[in-house]
Amino acid sequence: MNKRHQVIIVGGGPVGVGLAVDLGLRGIDCVMIERRTGLQNIPKGQNLSPRTLEHFYRWGCVDALRAERIMPPGYPISGITAYGSLMSDYWFAPPQREIVRPFYFQDVERLPQYLTEKVLRNKMLSLPGVEARFGWTVEKIEQDAKGVRVHIAEFGGGTGRDVLEADYAVGCDGARSLIREQIGIERGGEDFEQLMVLAVFRSKELHEGLKRFPGRSTYNVLRPENNGYWQFFGRIDVGEGWFFHAPVPSGTTTDNYDFKGLLQNVAGFPFAMELDHVGFWDMRVAVANQYQVGRVFIAGDAAHSHPPYGGFGLNNGLEDVTNVGWKLAAKLKGWGGDNLLSSYSEERHPIFKETGDDFIAGRIAWDKEFLDNHSPERDGAATFEKAWKERESGIGGRLLNYEPNYEASSVVMGPPGGKTTAHGIHSYVAKAGHHLPPQMLSSGKNVFEELGKDFTLLAFDAEAVVPAFEEAARAAQVPLKIVRDSYSGGREAYGSRLILVRPDEYVAWIGNTAPDNLRALFAKVVGKA
Repeated sequence: MNKRHQVIIVGGGPVGVGLAVDLGLRGIDCVMIERRTGLQNIPKGQNLSPRTLEHFYRWGCVDALRAERIMPPGYPISGITAYGSLMSDYWFAPPQREIVRPFYFQDVERLPQYLTEKVLRNKMLSLPGVEARFGWTVEKIEQDAKGVRVHIAEFGGGTGRDVLEADYAVGCDGARSLIREQIGIERGGEDFEQLMVLAVFRSKELHEGLKRFPGRSTYNVLRPENNGYWQFFGRIDVGEGWFFHAPVPSGTTTDNYDFKGLLQNVAGFPFAMELDHVGFWDMRVAVANQYQVGRVFIAGDAAHSHPPYGGFGLNNGLEDVTNVGWKLAAKLKGWGGDNLLSSYSEERHPIFKETGDDFIAGRIAWDKEFLDNHSPERDGAATFEKAWKERESGIGGRLLNYEPNYEASSVVMGPPGGKTTAHGIHSYVAKAGHHLPPQMLSSGKNVFEELGKDFTLLAFDAEAVVPAFEEAARAAQVPLKIVRDSYSGGREAYGSRLILVRPDEYVAWIGNTAPDNLRALFAKVVGKA
């Protein structure tokens, strides 16, 4: 009889491997199936948020990730936005994720997805409880009340066949997910019916030509005829390597279009280049209607796929696995309930639904509205310049308002009338359902350096009630670490003396005194209420 695992992970991109790392570090026996044996050297998924770097810190590989960076240390990760072409008089360098950096423990990072995946693979292969099945593909998944069975075959003409069994399975197998299809999850969203090109190329002359700008990593051009879609250059390195996204006519192929002419037109000047890759993708936002059916979950692009606008894809995929990982571990270890598992879809689905609608499709519509209503020819130079400056000032507000939170979650003691939403306000105040802001402790360490791998109670000048929390946690068999400190030295900014923090660094409960029924609190936050 085949060995039975606790979790089967289908798909070994960064999301699937990230989940394997998260589960492996929590002592969960899992197997990961991926048809690719090597890495795909296409520069996508480069913009890693401060929140994503917190995951790498928790996984113990943040330094290894930063060591893989191609860009020079300290090189700006933000970008340029220009009207018409990159030689236009109308351009600005909008604020990007640096404006929310103070609310997170880690700084942003930028490197190609294949290097991120390399770091995660190395970490995964160091974990004894994780089995990696590279060169295998999934043919069928089945489930019943006792577990799941995944039928796999050697990829690429091999004759090997196997059936894997586990308690749970997670499909991290991309936008065309077989797992999502076989468990019957439908998708909604918006199809823009627009073909896009991805070109990867080398050009030292483009690098030289863009020295008119301060050093930046991305260069976005807006044109009225593009209906709000971007023409977008991104650096792979500083000096030569580039990628480029842009809308192209339906029916465009690698053989019937002048891609070099397009690149030069958007740049606004001729430059020599060597094209290394040309591919295509469809402009659409697709979100699964739910993220769980029985014992099978989906995450990453299997759950939500979208254009590479704003760096939401990989970052949200890694947030998915951070959310579902600790919940699966809690259930498998006995201290988490079925409601904890169902809270994964409950928390993550509305976040990306709003991300797709409001921050991706909404950004396209916002760009289109501006371009439909303003141009230097129609407005005159002075009027257009004023509108352009107003537009620059509005971008920072959109970033500040992207603050995913789970106030309405059934496993969070959120405020009355709270809503689970991608919209919020970054703050140093600790709020139930929100990401814990960083804060220094009197030891000189950041609070993130002291958080436990399971639940943590931050107790600031609240020693009298700590024993009651410890007793309630023991009764519920919930692992709980206590971090004690004074309610001063900046920690008063949290606004509460007692903060119960989940394993994913989201706040489950806040207060200044212990609640009347501590056992009920722990039952709720672990899905056993």
